[in-house]
Formats: sequence, C-alpha cells, structure tokens
Amino acid sequence: MTQAPRYRDPATLLAELGIEEKIAMLHQHQPAVPRLGLAAFTTGCEALHGVGWIGRATVFPQAVGLGATWDTELVRRVGQAVSREVRAFRQDTENAMQKNDVAEKYPMVSLNVWAPVVNLLRDPRWGRNEEGYSEDPYATGEMAIAYCRGLRGEDPRVWRTAPLLKHFLAYNAETDRDIASATVPERVLHEYELPAFRRPIEDGAVAGVMPGYNLVNGVPNHVHPLIRSALRAWDPQLAVCSDAQAPSNLVEREKYYPSHVESHAAALLAGIDSFTDNSEDSAPTIERFTEALARGLVSEADIDAAVGRVLLMRQRTGEFDPETDPYAGIRADVIACAEHTALALEAARASVVLLRNEGGEPPLAGLSTSESSAESTSESSSESSSESVAVIGHLGSRVLTDWYSGTLPYSVSIAEALGAAVPVDGSDTVVLRSAGGAEFGPFKHVDWSTSVQCPNAVHTLQLLSSGQYLSVGEDAVVAASAATPDGWVVRELFEFEEVAAADGIALRSNATGRYVRVGADGDLVADLEAPSDVFTLQVVASGLDEAVRAAAGAEHVILVLGNDPHINGRETIDRDGLALPPHQQALLKAVHAANPATTLVVVSSYPYAIDTAIPRIVWTSHAGQELGTAVADVLTGRHNPSGRLPQTWYASADGLPDPYDYDVIGSQWTYQYSRREHLWEFGHGLSYTAFEYSGLQVARSEVALTVTLDVANVGARDGAEVVQLYTRSLDGERRPLRKLAGFAKVQLASGGREQVAFEVPVADLAFWDEAAQEFALDEGRYEVLVGASSRDIRATSIVPSASVAM
Repeated sequence: MTQAPRYRDPATLLAELGIEEKIAMLHQHQPAVPRLGLAAFTTGCEALHGVGWIGRATVFPQAVGLGATWDTELVRRVGQAVSREVRAFRQDTENAMQKNDVAEKYPMVSLNVWAPVVNLLRDPRWGRNEEGYSEDPYATGEMAIAYCRGLRGEDPRVWRTAPLLKHFLAYNAETDRDIASATVPERVLHEYELPAFRRPIEDGAVAGVMPGYNLVNGVPNHVHPLIRSALRAWDPQLAVCSDAQAPSNLVEREKYYPSHVESHAAALLAGIDSFTDNSEDSAPTIERFTEALARGLVSEADIDAAVGRVLLMRQRTGEFDPETDPYAGIRADVIACAEHTALALEAARASVVLLRNEGGEPPLAGLSTSESSAESTSESSSESSSESVAVIGHLGSRVLTDWYSGTLPYSVSIAEALGAAVPVDGSDTVVLRSAGGAEFGPFKHVDWSTSVQCPNAVHTLQLLSSGQYLSVGEDAVVAASAATPDGWVVRELFEFEEVAAADGIALRSNATGRYVRVGADGDLVADLEAPSDVFTLQVVASGLDEAVRAAAGAEHVILVLGNDPHINGRETIDRDGLALPPHQQALLKAVHAANPATTLVVVSSYPYAIDTAIPRIVWTSHAGQELGTAVADVLTGRHNPSGRLPQTWYASADGLPDPYDYDVIGSQWTYQYSRREHLWEFGHGLSYTAFEYSGLQVARSEVALTVTLDVANVGARDGAEVVQLYTRSLDGERRPLRKLAGFAKVQLASGGREQVAFEVPVADLAFWDEAAQEFALDEGRYEVLVGASSRDIRATSIVPSASVAM
C-alpha cells in the first residue's frame, strides 16, 4: 500500500514547517509552501444566504427570512445548495467566472465559509437584524445546526465547506461597535447569549467561530477569556478567526493595549488562530508576532496550536487528499442551476408571514398567475396583465439585495409577478436647480428619513431617463452612474440641509461629508467642507397624488413598503426607531383612504411599528430572486402562507432599553420577558386554513419530558402549521414568561390529522444559579404550553417538580 504524502496529516505538516513559515500562517492569507506541496489559503467566504461577493449565484431569503420559515430541513437544504455553489466557484473558477461575466479571475474562494450569524435578534433596531435567525436562542440554535449541516455535507470524513459562526459574543449594536461594551449579567450570559453558540458547536458541524468587534463587560471579545473557557470547552479544535481589522483595533480604537505586539500576543493567547488584519498585507502581522516571540510574549507552542487548528480545518475539506474528496467533481453548472432556483422559490414562499387578514381569504383570491419563473428565468410569472390590481410603492417593482448577497442571476418583482400594467412608484419627480440657474434632472426622489430629527435623514435621486442614481465618484464628481445604492460606503445618499436665509437647501454627501457645488463645466461636484451653493428642489409630479389616483381606480391595491438594505439599517448603522419613513407613512395613509381594499406588503430586513388598521398585512424579508413570485403566490392563495415571526414586533420604540443594555431579564427584552405593547408576538403568523390542537400528553422520565398532541387541519385548504412548544417555571423568581423548547412544521391536507411529538431534555428547563455557578432546577411546578405562537396557546399541562429532577 502506497504511503500517503506526509503533508496530508496536519500534525506532521506542522512539525515540518519552520517558525517563520508558521508565523506567516497566522495571517488570514496563508502563503503557499511549495516544498511541502501546500497551496496558498485564505480564510473566509461569505455565504450568509447564498454565495456573496463573487458574482452571480443563487440568492436565497435573508437569514431573518430563513428564520421565519421555522423549517430546519428546508434551511439544511439551503445550506447544502450554498455549499455546492461555493465548491463550484473554488473548483471550477474559470468556467464559473465566465458564467458570471466577471472579467478578472477571483483570486481565492475559500471553503471556510463565514456563516451563519447566530447573534440573537434582541433589539429590532440593530442594523444587522437581517443577518440573524431569531430573537430566541433555541430557535437560533436549531436553524444554525440545520444550515451548518447543509454547509458541512453528508460525508462522514470530508466537509463540503467548513462553517464559521459569527459573532462571539453579545454583538447586537452597530453604533461605536468597536469601542462600546455590552453589559451582560451572568444569568443572561448563560441562559440567553451562550446557548445560541453552544448548541451548533456541540452538534459537530461547526469548524470555527469569529469574535465580535465589541467588548463584553469591559473586555474586548478578541481577548475574552470565554474563547477558551466556553468555545474551546465545547470543541477544542475550533478555529477562531478574527473579524476584519479587529486585532489592530485593540490598540488603535479600543486602546486596550499600548502596542500591537502586546495586543496580537494577547489575542493569540486568548485563542485567536487567524488574524484578519490589514487586508491582504500580512507583513504587519508577521512583524508583530516575530517580535512577540523574541520578547517571550508568546511561545512557539502557542503559535503551533493556532496554526494547527487552521490546518485541521483545511484538512477537513479534503484539501490534503483531493483524490478521495467526494465533492471534487462539483463544477460551475450547479451555480444558479434549476434545482437551486426551485429551492430559492420554495424558501421565499415559506418565509412569507401573513400578519393580518380580515375575512380569512387570500387578498387576491381568483387572480390568475402562471407557474413560477423558476422555470422561465426572469420572465414575469403572470399569464396576463391585470388592470384590476394596482401595485404601489418604491419596492413594488424592485428586488433588492443586501451587503452579504450575491449578484442576482435574475429577479421577479412583486409588480411583475402580479402582472401590474403600470406599477406606481409613489415617489415624487423633482428637478434640482442651483441658485445660479443650472438645472439637473428630472429625478425620482426618495426620502429615506426615519424621523423628523434623524441622523439617517438621507435621500436618493434617481435620474428618470436612465434609472441611474446620483452617486459621488472617487474624484468627487456627482453623476447618475449607479444602478442602485450599494457598496460598503453608500455613495448614492445625500443629506438636505435647509438654508433658511436663501430659501433653499444645501446638498451634502452622506458618504464623504462634503457639500455639493456646481463646477465650472456645469457638473455637480461634492468637494466642499462647508456649504456654498444653494439649491431648490421643485416637485414636478407628486408621487402621493399619482398613488392616490392609481389606488382609487383599482379593484385591489398592493402597497409595498419597507427598507433598502443599504440604507437606514445595515452593518455600521443602527436604526433610531421602529417607524416607517415619513413619506412611506403618508403613502400608507393616503392610499388606504383612497381604497380600503388595500393589502400592505412590508418588504424589510427588520420589524416596523406600523398602522395595524390596514385589514390585510403581509411581511417578507428581502427574499432574493423569487421575491415577487413568492409574494404573489401568497396574495392569490396559490400558496398557503406558513411563515411565522422570528422576533417580536413592538408597537413603538418608546421605552425600549438602550441598545447596549443586554439584560433581557431586568429590562424585559424579547417575548421571554417583555410586557410591553406588541403589534405581533414572537411566533405569530396566519394561515388561510384553521388548525385544532387536542390530546396533549406529557410523559416524564429522569432525563426528558415527552410531549405528544394531535393537530388537525379543520379548514377548507391544505396548509402547514408551526406547532410551538413552550415551558415555564410557575414558582421560580424572575423566570421567563415562557421559553421555546421545541417546534415542528406540520403539513396537513384539509381534514388531515397528525400526532406531533417532542422530547424536551430536563436540562433545558434549568436556570443559571449564580451562587452555585451551575444550572439548576426550580423547586416547584413547571408548565408545558403548546400553540400557534408565544401568545396563541392552545393547550397546557402542569408538571410537578419532583418529576423533572436533574
């Protein structure tokens, strides 16, 4: 039998590397070592809800939308599809890039995927709300396990991709995220924050973890002792990769250490294995660790431990033994293939949540739509145009992506899917004039302000003739050159500052902070530190008036409101409230007044506090390429909605705690503790049919509660019910009002019935005993509650404490 090359074994390989080579491997971009047959390697490929940042790829619903499916098997299949496309980009880069019309070959596609995000959606104002699955740790853990299993693959030996969880720990705010400290009480840490990481790690399908930028209780996450005492206790082999520039931030922003040599050494000792710092320039990292080793701040054994864990992650993906890699045959033809396209539609449909529905029937029952564009690329799914339906709103004719999305291979908007003859934007058409008489436009003007006094009071101006957005170039010239607001720095956003003395406005670039002037050649230029030129914004066509006319003349109105994922809530930007932008609120009020037969469709990355007087309301996340088809199928009744809210929709932001107050117990965050007024509770979602619960039984053993019940579809339509199991301690102090302990999505034909069973480990009923520094059970009664949401409880059973002793 031929002996395998020595570099197939990470331990042997590590022993043959020189110290300089090992130090170089501490950086994100590990160099090749030709003498050992070791290729270059980079940690990190974005794969949150599809392959991101590389080119055209299947785009699935945002993570919060996947969380709304409450369907772990579906989420597992999405993870499987994403990992297949990652493999295709890695293994067939040339053909993949030709397919995606990318001129330059992408330098490295890593099989270490930086997904999923398991940060809990505690605060709906969090800018990155779209990236998480749920406000509940159990639900988040279940979704993360499912997605990671899909990403990992089925082979017991080789991983299709190596998932990495983000962002450890208590990372739930963007404002000053790299210098602010989250205050996390001990019970909240153990009962709420840690379980979302622990469950998927202990499941065995997680290869790594990324710490968050923030501090927790005054200690930066990148040097937090919980990396070793928690993460490495659950899995000693986890590879811990830093977030971008976070190691240098320990000195430059957080000023936690006096020098980079000391900070990098401390991070290595705390458990960081791969340093994502200074982009592709590894020289600073190498210099810092070379000096740290010379000064005795770290040892070669410390370096070996870190490098060894990353090498192990590489080995798991079959890199060191390609001849026996079961996934080596994946090629570019799987990218956005028919199977993945169909799955994208299935996921988009499953993620739609029917929030309110007076009358019980589908809002557009009887409206004809054809089969999905999953089989017809980007063509509309409507068989014929329907003039009886008016689709109104800026988002009605658009399918938007977010920062971590891939490029859409095609898209179907809600207006296209419903066959709306002329979708009405609802935004004003304006002309911009300078005091000197220069005229620009006409533009479609969208006011994205979230309140009267708002730090995110931003506007976009879209040239009517071309559809391109005004954007500030690197040379400061302002031109209609962007297809959509996008990028890490969104250069298409402008702030309007009133100049009362001149009865006009000054334009300021939100991206650069510079004010706009008219250049000598007549172009707009944003290069002034102080306002100079004054402009007027003349409305030449009122979007509100146009929307009212369209609404009044239609039999049905579909009003589509929500957010652009690059504006007012995204990475680095939190929201300051929960309200819709004032323009959208005005549109909602006017359109509903003009036509009571209005259905509101909210397309958003997060909850809003909205007017619940509207008789029919649907919510979806930005659901990817099949957004329009999915929403149309729900509105027409072709698909019976089964999505359920993964987080609480509060009636108002008034009284919500400070974003960095993580005390969910004392401050009454989330459905577990909140007694605030809610629009819709955690787990809420309606169906076009009705379900009955009966026969609840709870059997007890020393280690678990076995809960069984019957669920019947007593309505006239087939449908899926999400059966939710909650528990609560009746005699303990400051315990959750209820706590999710299980859920199951059950598909039932009309008249069908099925028995649903849950196993609840007794350990899941415990609370953190600060005095004993361990989990313990209350002495008293426990209640098991089952129902259709956290408030819609259909059956309960009391369990004596003697029956649940640990």
